[in-house]
Amino acid sequence: MNPGDRPARITALSRWSTVPADAVLAAALFLTTLGPGQVLPGPPWLLALQTALVAPLAWRRLAPMTVMGLIGLAAAVQWTLDVQLPADAALLVAMYTVAAHRPWRRTLVAAVALEGGVLMAAARWAPPGQFPFTAAALSAMAAVALMSGLWMRVRRAYVTSLEHDREQRARLAVAEERARMTRDMHDIVTHNLSVMVALADSAAYVRHSAPDRAAAAMEQIAATGRQALQDMRRSLSTDRTDRAGSENRFDEMLQPAPGIAELGPLAERMRATGLATRVRVAGDIEAVPAAAQLTIYRLVQEALTNTLRHAPGARAEVRVEASSHRAEVEVIDVRDPVAAGASVPRSASPQPATAAGTRVSEFRGDGRGIAGMRERVASYGGSLDAGPVPGGGWRVLAVLNLDAPQ
Repeated sequence: MNPGDRPARITALSRWSTVPADAVLAAALFLTTLGPGQVLPGPPWLLALQTALVAPLAWRRLAPMTVMGLIGLAAAVQWTLDVQLPADAALLVAMYTVAAHRPWRRTLVAAVALEGGVLMAAARWAPPGQFPFTAAALSAMAAVALMSGLWMRVRRAYVTSLEHDREQRARLAVAEERARMTRDMHDIVTHNLSVMVALADSAAYVRHSAPDRAAAAMEQIAATGRQALQDMRRSLSTDRTDRAGSENRFDEMLQPAPGIAELGPLAERMRATGLATRVRVAGDIEAVPAAAQLTIYRLVQEALTNTLRHAPGARAEVRVEASSHRAEVEVIDVRDPVAAGASVPRSASPQPATAAGTRVSEFRGDGRGIAGMRERVASYGGSLDAGPVPGGGWRVLAVLNLDAPQ
C-alpha cells in the first residue's frame, strides 16, 4: 500500500464507523413506528414501504443528501398510495442530518423539498377545515429539525475553532520557548566563550613573566566554564527534573536564575578579562519580578560581551534603575585609545576596529545579539536604542515596561 494513501483510507474508515450507530437508530425508529394497527398486521408491501422509509438512516451521516432523497422518494410513493405511516418521522431525522453536516445551500434545497412534502401531506390528510393548522404543525416540526441541525453545525464549528485555537497557541508556545532557548544559548555561549578566550589570551601572554597571574587566569577560565554549564542546564531544565541524574544537578536546576544582584559578579568576571566595568544600581530592585531581572541580566551580559569583543581597552559603565512599574538599563563603553593599546596582550588575536561606522556594521552584522535584545525588550512592551556616542564608544539603552502583560 502506498503510504500516501493511508490518510485517505483512515478518513474513509472513520466515516464508515458511524454506520453501526446510525443503524441502531434506524432499527429503533422502525420498531417504534410499527405501532399496533399501523403496519402489522398488513400486506407485505406495507412493511416494505416502512423499511424503505427508515432503513436509509443507517447511512445518514455518510451521505446525508442521498439518504434525504431516498426517504423522500419513499414518502412520495407513500403519498401516491394514500397511506399514512408514522415512519415519516425519518424525514425529520434526515433533515436534521443534512443541516448538521452539509453546506447551507444544500440544506436550503432539502428544506424547500421537505416543506413541499409537508404541504402535500397536509393537503391530502388534514381533517376537513384543518389544513392551515395541520400545515403549520408539520412545518413547525420540520423547522425544529432544521434549526437543531444548524445549531449542531455551529456548535461543531465552534468546538473545532477552539481546538484549532488551542493547537495554534500550543505551537506558538513551542515557538516562543525555542526562541527563548535560542536567545539564552546565544547569550550564555557568546558571553562565556568571549570571557574564556580573553582570559586564555591573557594567560598565554603572561605565562612566562607572571606565572601566578596565568594560573589565576586559568582558574577563572575553569570557573567561567562551570558557570556556563550551570546556566545552560538551568536554561534547558524544562521538564527534565525527573531525569536530572544526580542530586547535585537537581540542586543546580533549583537555583534561582541570575538577576540584578548577579550584575556585581558579572562585572568582576569582565574585569578579570581586562574590561574595566562599573555597575550602578538604583531604585526598588526587590519590586522587579524575577523574569524581568533575568531579562535585565541578559541585556547587560550581551552588551558587555559586545564591548569585550569589539572594543578592546574600553571601559564599561552599567546603570540600572528600576521600580515596580519600569526598569531602565544603560550600558556605555567609553573608548580610551591609550588604555586600549596598553591593556591588550601582544599575543592576542587582532580585534576589530572600533570607529563609529565600523562598530555599527559589526554590531549589526552578527544580528543575533541585537535581535535577541530587541525580542527581550519587546516582550515587556519596551524600547531599545543602540548606537555610537560622540567621541567614540557605544551605548545601549533599554526601557522595560513592567506593567505590560506577559
